[in-house]
Amino acid sequence: MSDYKSGLDYAKQQDELDKLSHYRQRFHIPKDKDGNELIYLCGNSLGLQPKSTKEYINQELEDWANLGVEGHTHAKNPWMPYHEFLVEATAKLVGAKPIEVVTMNSLTANLHFMMASFYQPTKDRYKILIESDAFPSDKYAVESQLRHHGFDDKEGLLLWEPRVGEELLNYKDLEQILEVHGSEIALVMIGGVNYYTGQFFDLKRIAKLGHSYGCVVGFDCAHGAGNVELNLHESNADFAVWCTYKYLNAGPGNLSGCFVHERHAYDNNLNRFTGWWSHNKETRFNMRQEFDVLPGAEGWQLSNPPILSMAAIKASLDMFNEVGMDKLVEKSKKLTGYFEFLLKQLGEDVIRIITPSNPEERGCQLSIQVLNADKSLFLKLTDSGVISDWREPDVIRCAPVPLYNSFEDVFRMVEKLKEFLN
Repeated sequence: MSDYKSGLDYAKQQDELDKLSHYRQRFHIPKDKDGNELIYLCGNSLGLQPKSTKEYINQELEDWANLGVEGHTHAKNPWMPYHEFLVEATAKLVGAKPIEVVTMNSLTANLHFMMASFYQPTKDRYKILIESDAFPSDKYAVESQLRHHGFDDKEGLLLWEPRVGEELLNYKDLEQILEVHGSEIALVMIGGVNYYTGQFFDLKRIAKLGHSYGCVVGFDCAHGAGNVELNLHESNADFAVWCTYKYLNAGPGNLSGCFVHERHAYDNNLNRFTGWWSHNKETRFNMRQEFDVLPGAEGWQLSNPPILSMAAIKASLDMFNEVGMDKLVEKSKKLTGYFEFLLKQLGEDVIRIITPSNPEERGCQLSIQVLNADKSLFLKLTDSGVISDWREPDVIRCAPVPLYNSFEDVFRMVEKLKEFLN
């Protein structure tokens, strides 16, 4: 955008004009040993802690201390239906209907649970298509599913690869793979936002394409939830999973979210792993009944939920619900656009941004390659108080998160980068 300007005064002015700037005060910003706030641009890896998180968790600790087992029904937020307290905000966040979402398990575990239901290979249609640089856990998960079903994990895995000399994936290549192999592909499983390049895929387009060849389509939205507008219901994907510890600020290793499209909500014939928490709530505690599956995404639960973990998720979701994804995405586009503007001032012969330049095809993460630089540059940035993220072989990932990052953060980061490059 041509209306960005250089200089610290401009960054400070943008922060004053920013209607969401006060949310920064609601997070713990890590500090250096002298008490100065670090420039934290790593929300794509682990989001910062909302100050309210402690209060939400303490409420459950108090209720546990004071009520014991009675907390299941008499806690301020009764534990029995606790996961239901997250449903409305989660559905809004990912653009789904309440019946389509549930919070449970961890991310790769949910991916396996979804594949237990939606990857149903036959001897003619058994291949799985993923992006070539998918997050490693996704690749390991789909390879193990192929082996579990008795297929060769090299022959059964198809990769959507970038063209020679390019980083980003091209939809024409995806179309070509499906044209050639569509009848052999059982599952198309793509990361909604690629962890390495930051490319945000057109979920609706991919789902439509996959479905037109009779494939099931699922997405890993770990880098999308809380970052971009996913519109999962409208995308028509069969399923999606995401984590809550990156942009959703719910704490290290916290639970995962799951989406199952409502067209599958009442399909009791879908193969699935089950447990007592996927059983009809009305008769769950009668104990000796034949299994009666809950409709919707809840019907994929196994166990009663971990309340302390969910309390941290609730603290963050309540804030997201208050702000709204539309306002966050609006700020994100401005903030990331400003970051891109400043980086380009350093000269495109020095800095290369591999993330798409079209704001509609990315979230807040920019993946930066610096000419002739190695990890030592990243380490210098870290020592100078910039918390970013290094990915082999040569990328520094930075995510100016709209909930707690400022225009001044971005300005100061680029100034430090400039200093080290000179």
